[in-house]
Amino acid sequence: MGYGIEALSLSKSFGDVVAVDGLDVQVKSGTIFGLIGPDGAGKTTTMRMLCSLISPDRGTARVGGNDIIKDSEKIKLDIGYMPQKFSLYGDLTIMENLIFYADIYQVPKKERKEKIDYLLKFSNLEKHSYKLADQLSGGMKQKLALACNLIHTPKYLFLDEPTIGVDPVARRELWKILFELKEEGVTIFVSTPYMDEAERCDEVGLINKGRIFKKDTPDNIIGGFQKNIVSIYSDDNYRLKDFFRSLDYVEDAYLLGEELHLVVDDYKDKEMRIIKDLKENGLQINSMDIIKPSFEDVFVNIVKNQQDR
Repeated sequence: MGYGIEALSLSKSFGDVVAVDGLDVQVKSGTIFGLIGPDGAGKTTTMRMLCSLISPDRGTARVGGNDIIKDSEKIKLDIGYMPQKFSLYGDLTIMENLIFYADIYQVPKKERKEKIDYLLKFSNLEKHSYKLADQLSGGMKQKLALACNLIHTPKYLFLDEPTIGVDPVARRELWKILFELKEEGVTIFVSTPYMDEAERCDEVGLINKGRIFKKDTPDNIIGGFQKNIVSIYSDDNYRLKDFFRSLDYVEDAYLLGEELHLVVDDYKDKEMRIIKDLKENGLQINSMDIIKPSFEDVFVNIVKNQQDR
């Protein structure tokens, strides 16, 4: 399996702001690659350079063997790009939007009906084709946006946080479509703020300050985490979070849903010390257990360490 997307030392600045700083990445053909990082880390700028929408200040990249600068027109024919705010035409129906994008991508008329019918079925929009885009739910809008990007059968799909503002059911449906596209040989490059989605990718690149500082499978990244995660339930997690952050032997404390998570280097060594400090400060908890780290735990810790450098 070769690399469908390759970037070497990609850099881009906007005035004094360095958005992407010497970024390197290789993405295997026919896989789903997730670009994961905090806001402002450089995800959107990276994606726009790979799609030949903006030129890098330095560095090179190839998509499907085509250079993002010299072969930009070829690349645009081979890709689908779905930005965070994809421009659907709200006063057109689902069907009319698909026809419009078929015109833009110059899909031969003899192929259009079959392709549109396939995409409507593929995205579960068959029964809604008469609806105006403005009448659609967030999830249906995203599925229509994706269908519009697939009208010309791209080999590479770039999706910039495609499930933001979409309900959990629609998110699952969208990822089901992505898995099916992968099975058809499409290479998918996606950014997401959702860690459960990151875990569904074949590989992820953790990006911060414009650089990918770690690239591996989600399982390997979790397996390589050497610290302990402690889960605490209490009636006052906010107060406890501040308390634990003041302790020099606790590396981090943060809320994750209804739980308070602590990061320590050796829970067995620290357990009695934690209990003693809680008692001496008149603080109570309902339960405390060491747990297997989730991808979100690992990601939070790794990014925090990067930002502290």
